Amino acid sequence: DTLMDKNYSINDFMAKKLITFNPETPIEIAIESFLKNKISGAPVVNKNGDLVGVLSEKDCMRTLLESTYYNYLGGYVKEYMSQKVEYVSIHDTLSSVADRFMNSRFRRYPVMNSKKLVGQISRRDVLRAIVKLSKGKKIK
Repeated sequence: DTLMDKNYSINDFMAKKLITFNPETPIEIAIESFLKNKISGAPVVNKNGDLVGVLSEKDCMRTLLESTYYNYLGGYVKEYMSQKVEYVSIHDTLSSVADRFMNSRFRRYPVMNSKKLVGQISRRDVLRAIVKLSKGKKIK
């Protein structure tokens, strides 16, 4: 059987140890965390662990633009995060997630199992999966 016949689960390739923020996290702390951890976005969860948003580098850049209006550089994650969250299911296949990436501007998706946040998958995770899956395959 060929590589394309297989419906690989994203479970094996997604990030499970997630850096998350809560809505009350000061935006400077979130930005420092992006830089320190070399990540470009993270899920935002409330006290109950519910996914309430996603914060990206792009969202954080708005702090600079808004500071020119308010003469104040700062604020909280809840003021900048995207609340309309696109996510994928733990039951989705790698190829269906790759298809979603190809048809969107998103670089990462939170992964949900029912209503619970269980991970995150990025374009880079999909690329890593391709390399891993292609190892040991004979190229004709």
